[in-house]
Formats: sequence, C-alpha cells, structure tokens
Amino acid sequence: MIPKKSHYLTVKDYTVSNKKFDLLYHETLDMLVTFPQPKAEELAGYYESDDYISHTDSKKSGTDKLYQIVKKIALASKLKLINSFKTADKNLLDVGCGTGDFLLTCKNNGWKVTGVEPNAKARISAEDKLKRESASEIYFEINQLNNEAQFDVITLWHVLEHVPNLDIYLEALKLRLKPNGTLIVAVPNFKSYDANYYKQFWAAYDVPRHLWHFSKKSIQGLFAKQKMIVVKILPMVFDSFYVSLLSENYKNGKSNFIKAFYIGLASNIKAMGTKEYSSLIYVIKNIKY
Repeated sequence: MIPKKSHYLTVKDYTVSNKKFDLLYHETLDMLVTFPQPKAEELAGYYESDDYISHTDSKKSGTDKLYQIVKKIALASKLKLINSFKTADKNLLDVGCGTGDFLLTCKNNGWKVTGVEPNAKARISAEDKLKRESASEIYFEINQLNNEAQFDVITLWHVLEHVPNLDIYLEALKLRLKPNGTLIVAVPNFKSYDANYYKQFWAAYDVPRHLWHFSKKSIQGLFAKQKMIVVKILPMVFDSFYVSLLSENYKNGKSNFIKAFYIGLASNIKAMGTKEYSSLIYVIKNIKY
C-alpha cells in the first residue's frame, strides 16, 4: 500500500497458533500492518478457537461473563447511536455481525436488518436468533448482497481491522451506502495509553486476525480516498478495561482484575486530554460537493 515502512513491534498470536508476527509502521497513513499476512485460505483457521469470544455466547469463564455483561451495555449504546440518525427506511447492514446480538437488538427496535458474517458457527447462531423465516438475512460476505442493495446505516464493530484487500473493501462499503447514509466504524487505537503500556502484549493487536492497526489519521486518510469524511469520533470507554484484562493474562500468564482495572481507568483518564481512547468509533459520511 505505502512504500515507506519500518519495524514497530513483534507480537505473538496468543489465541490459536503461538506464532510471531511483525507490525510494520507505514508513515504516510500513520498505521501498522501485520506481516506476514496469512493467505486467504489460511485465515479461517486462525478464528477456530473457543477463545475467540465474538464468535461465541460462552459464559464459562470470568472473562466470558464480564464480556457478556459489557456487551449488553454496549448494545444499548450502539442502538442509541444509530437511532440518532435521520433515516429514510431504517435499513441497516451489520458487517461482521458475529452471533447476531446487535442485529437482534436493532430488529426488535424497528430496524430492517441484514448481516454479513464469514464464520459459519457464528452465522448459524445469528440466524437462529433472528429466526430464518423472518425478513432478516445473514450473508457469508458482502459481495453476496444484491448489487442494488443500499442501506441507511452500515456498521462495522471491530471488523475493519480483519478485512483483506482494504481499499477494495472500502469501495464495496461505499457502494452499499445510500448517498445520505451513515457508516460507523469501530476499531482499536494503537496510540492509546493501554496500547503503549502493554506493547507486544496488548490484546487488541490480536495478530494475525487483525491485519491492520489504525490511528485517527489513518482512518481519515483511507476514507478520504473514497471521497468520504469522518464527521465525528466517539470513545468506547469499556474497551480499555476488557483489553487490559486480556493483556494482563498475555503478559503475566494470569488474570489480574485489579491491575487491569487500574490500567483501563488510567487509559480513559489520559484519553480525556489526548482523545486517544483504547477503541474509537468513527461516524463517516459521503463528501458532498
């Protein structure tokens, strides 16, 4: 993508393979790129783990239970955000819909919902929640959608960092968005305090499933190439706590709720000044001429 690059960190895959990957810094867009990136036929294997929590509704461990509690709070916040937009038909596409909780929340609140989820197990769970006989549909990939299909709102909650062929994917998103529609992109922020504190142990690097690692500048630059503009940036304040909890486990081999809470809180407090929260939500619109 960008010719100038330098080594930033070497990070381990703690979820599946235990392999190490490099993070390369691309100066022009101010972003990190995982290297080497798995081939397309290899990627699915890196998601085949019961520990990959967005593909499961598990409540077995303490971390699982915490994730499910936070997820309920986050769902209410996400619904409030999309309800704040003026929409013609309340058509929503959730890309990377996981087990379908956000789709179900939106459907129960008057939205016409469509999902995209490449993981078969998660997709089946989402279909079961939404009831297959309803008007809701879940697709394997975005290119399976009808060429004429366009949406008032498209959401990607921690998804953009996973997609290969980034520029091509952004073009596909723009094609699916109505001219006055709203695109919501939530991604981790490698410039946050917790990322800097945990360094190679920062759980939100999540290599090699996360192919890209964004800053505010990189998101703005990538979408500007598609003639789209970031109109608002919002924090995801709970992410710093959950990511810090996972990072503590990666760093020390055990969960430390007190330390994770302290680092997560410190990250949010510092971000009140820097605006560099652990994860950020970008509200994006087409540029009008």
